[in-house]
Amino acid sequence: MTNKKNLSIGGVIILLIAAYFGLDLSGHKQSQSPSSTIPTAQNNKTTFSNNGVDTIKTAYEQRQSNVQVGGKGRVKAILKDDNDGSRHQKFILVLNNGLSILVAHNIDLAPKISNLNKGDIVEFYGEYEYNPKGGVLHWTHHDPQGRHESGWLKHDGQIYQ
Repeated sequence: MTNKKNLSIGGVIILLIAAYFGLDLSGHKQSQSPSSTIPTAQNNKTTFSNNGVDTIKTAYEQRQSNVQVGGKGRVKAILKDDNDGSRHQKFILVLNNGLSILVAHNIDLAPKISNLNKGDIVEFYGEYEYNPKGGVLHWTHHDPQGRHESGWLKHDGQIYQ
């Protein structure tokens, strides 16, 4: 009886650890091509309430980097594409808490948002990196090597990943 109880407790602990680290135990691979829907595994982690924005605010205040975040913001400025090395589309989003973040979207790995305008709303899922100006959002695309969690941008109903 004690062994069954220990095995049950061990199984629960393993599931909790897997949930904590965000492991996908279903074995499903996420789509790596651009589509019109957000991948299910990522959609479950991303909320567009203040939770993602609060996570970014906390990461900024604590000077944390390498934080997976999701949310949305309004385009404050569109910057010139960075064409040195890997090409990146760059723009600044203002979140509803007033924090500004630079989006560096790799356009060698994902389609560029061609009709982006100041004032547009962009939803996102990617990795936040701290900097004193508010931070940078990158990994807003799939990882061809499959070693990093895939991210995306959503603008006017179109997903860019």
